[in-house]
Amino acid sequence: MRVDIISIFPEYFAPLDVSLIGKARQRGLLDIRVHQLRDWTHDVHRKVDDTPYGGGPGMVMKPEPWSEAIDAVAGSGSVSGEGPPRLIVPTPSGRPFTQEVALEYAKEPWLLFAPARYEGIDSRVMAEYGSRLRLDEVSIGDYVLAGGEAAVLVMVEAVGRLLPGVLGNAGSVADDSFAPGTMAGLLEGPVYTKPPVWRGHEVPPILLSGNHGAIARWRRDEALRRTVAKRPELAARLDPQSLDKHDREVLDDASFRVPPEDMAN
Repeated sequence: MRVDIISIFPEYFAPLDVSLIGKARQRGLLDIRVHQLRDWTHDVHRKVDDTPYGGGPGMVMKPEPWSEAIDAVAGSGSVSGEGPPRLIVPTPSGRPFTQEVALEYAKEPWLLFAPARYEGIDSRVMAEYGSRLRLDEVSIGDYVLAGGEAAVLVMVEAVGRLLPGVLGNAGSVADDSFAPGTMAGLLEGPVYTKPPVWRGHEVPPILLSGNHGAIARWRRDEALRRTVAKRPELAARLDPQSLDKHDREVLDDASFRVPPEDMAN
């Protein structure tokens, strides 16, 4: 996968040289290219922002540098004959970024991120490239950051770890919270490692039993309990038809009611 990032702070992306993503870059699984937006300015001050029309606080990023940068990067050659990149603009007003979106992006051969600063990018840039590229405005949460760079780091890591060969154990992806499959819609339960007793706290005996079926059942039970306790809105979205009798007993014990199966529709 190729990932391009245009920013006025390229140094912000140094973390992409370490850990799993850094190793994926070294192994050629991820081709990440970071570009300085100011390289597409034409004044002595390399200005990328100006005051907003209509008044108001803050500054707005100018359309000219962004358009020249996006045109140059997106026109620098297709990836494996797949055409232009998918353009992703982080913004608090965008589509929520979820594990499902990360899985969607992991199937793309080429992503182009355009993180803004100040009050955002002139909206005409979105109008222009929304008609020319596949453009997504995406939010990583209901809060405001100083700029979109942190959001890009979040998304690149979430997407990059899903690529084949990036994780040492491919099964780790299947066990993620929010991952599709038997644990879809549930938070991951508690995890443990050696020693079996630490400061008086014991590892649950079932995990030492070697009974893989019973362990799988325990993990699902704990995922159900944790989801009810920490994210009840996720539990409320569980498909009643996906719950077996034991699931319902666990949820009932946690004082959480789900509709009967015949009311699922």
